[in-house]
Amino acid sequence: MKHREVRELMTREVVTVPSNAPFKEIARTLMEHKVSAVPVVDQSGHPLGVISERDLLPKSAGQSDYFRSLPEREAWQEDKAAGTRAEELMSSPPVCARPDWTVAEAARLMEAQGVKRLLVVDDSDVLIGIVSRRDLLRIFLRDDEDIRHEIMADVLDLSLRQSPSAITVAVTDGRVELHGTVDFRSLVPLIERLCRTVDGVVSVTQHLGYAIDDTNSA
Repeated sequence: MKHREVRELMTREVVTVPSNAPFKEIARTLMEHKVSAVPVVDQSGHPLGVISERDLLPKSAGQSDYFRSLPEREAWQEDKAAGTRAEELMSSPPVCARPDWTVAEAARLMEAQGVKRLLVVDDSDVLIGIVSRRDLLRIFLRDDEDIRHEIMADVLDLSLRQSPSAITVAVTDGRVELHGTVDFRSLVPLIERLCRTVDGVVSVTQHLGYAIDDTNSA
């Protein structure tokens, strides 16, 4: 099975700012390009960090009414409020991915790091793209017939050598239903597990029988 790679989903034309970019230039860049974050890069295109709207917000929050007190802020918020250049405002180090990573690999890193986007770098660690949560969700827009064909051809025929005519595969809005009979009982959970790994699959329900129970150790 061929899983979709980050290179197929990432945005290649990435808006960036240099490390010495002033606060207002960064804010203007976000507004003009209608993005919520920009990578900070050095002169060679290596990412140094990321500046998001969240990094700029403490500056606005610090401009309070003289006569009105504000809630206590954390140290990082005070640092961001005092920052005036990209290198002082960015979140660093950046969380990066490789273009040949699968969607699952990228999603796991996003979840583990608690970030909304990954910077994509090449073998020289030069920025070549950016991939967001929304980009990764695009795999669920796959056509049902494409998903069905991949299950029939790649999972059942090529991977497991099962006759596609013995198993009926129905896909509706990414939900897979399997009916039919397989050779061995041990294949049932394997088929279900492999179907779940197909890009775009939302759920798998199986109603599979078997000819031989090869799981009975007696």
